[in-house]
Amino acid sequence: MGSLYVHVPFCPTLCPYCDFHVVRREPGWVEAYLKRLKEEAEALYQRYPSPLATLYLGGGTPSYLRDRELVVLFQSLPWALQEGAEVTLEANPGTLNRKRLALLKDLGVNRLSLGVQSFQDPVLRFLGRAHGQKGALRAVEEALEAGFRVSLDLILGLPMQDVGKDLEEAAGLGVGHISAYTLQVEKGTPFALLGLEEDPERGAWAMERAEEVLGEAGFSRYEVSNFARPGEEARHNLVYWRAGFWLALGPAATGQYPEGPYALRRTNPPLPRWLLGEAPREEAIPPLEHAKEALMLGLRLREGVDLEALAHRTGLPLPALLAGRVRALEEGGFLERAGPRIRPTPRAFPLLHRVVLELWEALDGARAAE
Repeated sequence: MGSLYVHVPFCPTLCPYCDFHVVRREPGWVEAYLKRLKEEAEALYQRYPSPLATLYLGGGTPSYLRDRELVVLFQSLPWALQEGAEVTLEANPGTLNRKRLALLKDLGVNRLSLGVQSFQDPVLRFLGRAHGQKGALRAVEEALEAGFRVSLDLILGLPMQDVGKDLEEAAGLGVGHISAYTLQVEKGTPFALLGLEEDPERGAWAMERAEEVLGEAGFSRYEVSNFARPGEEARHNLVYWRAGFWLALGPAATGQYPEGPYALRRTNPPLPRWLLGEAPREEAIPPLEHAKEALMLGLRLREGVDLEALAHRTGLPLPALLAGRVRALEEGGFLERAGPRIRPTPRAFPLLHRVVLELWEALDGARAAE
């Protein structure tokens, strides 16, 4: 259990496309949050005291907290860090300056995930972002000068957007990691209430363009939506995609724990109930479900899934159960083998949900035949 996720739900603005658990600052909420977080961290540490290889503060906008609040938050985490640990903090450009960056360095943060989304002012206004192009460029420049590893978030495929321009701008800044997503109109968000609709064809084209532009700039598409220069992959997120285990703190945060005969997922309640000490919801993940989730997540990665290792973890004869379906997908050009691994081909990325469903059907069919 060498990874910890901390959810910081506070945001200066609530973006119209966002469906994460985020809230505005209300009087007394941050103080109550930090007090409850310390209590939760101390209790979790008693059960899982191992040093951390990765620590990720997400949100929300963790960088929206004031200096003293950030200090208190980090002081509330009793875990030691392994040598070379990756410590990531999500930030918006408008919440950073040189003084704030120096503080984050002192607190042990060494990687910033910047929610830039675009370098074009009309796109940023459409997305409800508080920063403009100049603010985004300044934040990236100052973060790199301060010695942080920097990852940029981009949203691609918007009607008014010059996709190539955004990609070329991002690739030329000297960052090591870029996460590129297409707009998802989630139920209940302001965009959904306005009747906005996704454009899958434009989104697929935008991701193809991302692979082309970023590939020419030295980035590898190591995950469906993530591109990195060599050695700059997001180590914390790889824990999720490899169906590993991690601790979680904060309202609505989800962790996955190796307890009992099954993996155990714990999800905290949202902020008001979490502040009152309501217990997390627990869900046992039986071997078959764990295998299906591991296939869904692992096939997002270019490295794919080691079926023999997953079989050992779940106790299921996965190579035999999936042999026929894997062979058919391989012949169709969607999967390739590398020893015990099955890996998605570039052709598979736009159709990955269909590939995963094919493998799930094979597993469900085998279970039904027992």
